[in-house]
Amino acid sequence: MPAAAQWMWRDANGKPVFSDRPPPADIPDRNIVQRPSGTLRAVAPAPAPASAPAAALPAPPGGQDKELEQRRQQAEAAEAARQKAAQEVQAKARAENCARARQNKASLDSGIRITRTNAQGEREFLDDAQRAAETRRTQDIIARDCAPGAQLQ
Repeated sequence: MPAAAQWMWRDANGKPVFSDRPPPADIPDRNIVQRPSGTLRAVAPAPAPASAPAAALPAPPGGQDKELEQRRQQAEAAEAARQKAAQEVQAKARAENCARARQNKASLDSGIRITRTNAQGEREFLDDAQRAAETRRTQDIIARDCAPGAQLQ
């Protein structure tokens, strides 16, 4: 998911730079192409010495971290909802496959004569070998889709 860039400026080489943070202090105002609405350019503080504790660093202006954190949480919630919906669709498809396979197995186990339509549109009866192969295929489907926690392939 691309980041929502709020700032755009041209660097010293003239290349466009997109960021959710203000440009460095050495970028002149004339090189700033886009800034968040209603925001004045804040001068970036000088970097703290390496020995300074991290808690001494000032927070970004305007609560940008809170906004970014809120956006990140919203994106995570949307992704979780999308994954849950996809899992529900898969579970429904598995349940339908399971029901059809169990119904087919019941027909195969009943011993009644079963027909298929061939490529020419003609009806043909399954012989013993075809019935055994169809029973194995149906049992594989039942094992895959009817087991608790089964995943669609």
